[in-house]
Amino acid sequence: MGQAHNEFEFWWGTSGEWVEPPNVRRNGSSGVQQVVQDGKTLFVKRQTGHLFRSLRYPTGRPTALREGIALSRLVELGVNAPKPVFYGTRKVAGIWQGVLVTEDLGGFIDLDTWYAQGGASTLTTEQHQQLFKRLAQTLARMHSGKWQHGCMRSKHIFIKASITETGFDFELALLDLEKSRSRVTAMGAARHDIPQLRRHSSWDELQWTYFLSCYEQEIGRAV
Repeated sequence: MGQAHNEFEFWWGTSGEWVEPPNVRRNGSSGVQQVVQDGKTLFVKRQTGHLFRSLRYPTGRPTALREGIALSRLVELGVNAPKPVFYGTRKVAGIWQGVLVTEDLGGFIDLDTWYAQGGASTLTTEQHQQLFKRLAQTLARMHSGKWQHGCMRSKHIFIKASITETGFDFELALLDLEKSRSRVTAMGAARHDIPQLRRHSSWDELQWTYFLSCYEQEIGRAV
């Protein structure tokens, strides 16, 4: 308990460049700083009174706790996402505080920005389909583990890509898991995330048809 308390104090007291300045809402605040520690770039999210509620925590806990649990679960499932270094909560003068520390993915940008910058403009149809197939594999792996992203949209899917005349090498990762949670079944997770992604992405009907066919194949193998 003392060690966890000391580690919370340490990360709460670090400082760095603001990546997400404190966002104040619902009587709480949440912000993210980029911190360099032992030569490694980390992101430290600090929250005060920024809560979620559930059956397990009916009076609320910082959303950093839920996100930390979700990221740990994705690591177990083999889904690429920021690796959690530390997460924890404490109550000070009746107010909840939360900390989440994650490793820097390095070189990734969100899909919306990647498309806007012309990232897909030089891809062949087959290469673009590779992206949809990889995304289908990623989401099917998460859902087969009975885990739901909860805020599934293309801006929360990140890519690191290298495009040359001879090939398209890329990695995908999932971010922003503050609303992520476990579900009783894989289908329960899928029924929430897949329609949500469809509403919050710009792929055309042909692209969606291909993605869904890949997803159905992958989820069928996994469950």
